[in-house]
Amino acid sequence: MIILIVKKIKYGKTTALKEYLLKGEKISFIEASLLFGVGNLWNQIRLIKKDGFIIKSKKVSMAKIVKRLNEKILCEPPKNLPVKEIEMIEYWISE
Repeated sequence: MIILIVKKIKYGKTTALKEYLLKGEKISFIEASLLFGVGNLWNQIRLIKKDGFIIKSKKVSMAKIVKRLNEKILCEPPKNLPVKEIEMIEYWISE
């Protein structure tokens, strides 16, 4: 008698985020939340690093991130929010 144990591959927000980064895309906390439902990007970055990938980061204006988000979804910050002055961090997998 042969018994096969099949491990079910779970495709969820963690896998989707990792695949997105492996395509060369950059991600910020706001993008991770809005695009993938990831509430704790730090933990996801930690897991990706644990898999042996090198993660790079850079401070950018929120305006840059909002512009990038608007290529995928509609994102309109409040008119009085100084998006050009607010700094955020974007992350990517180093090649």
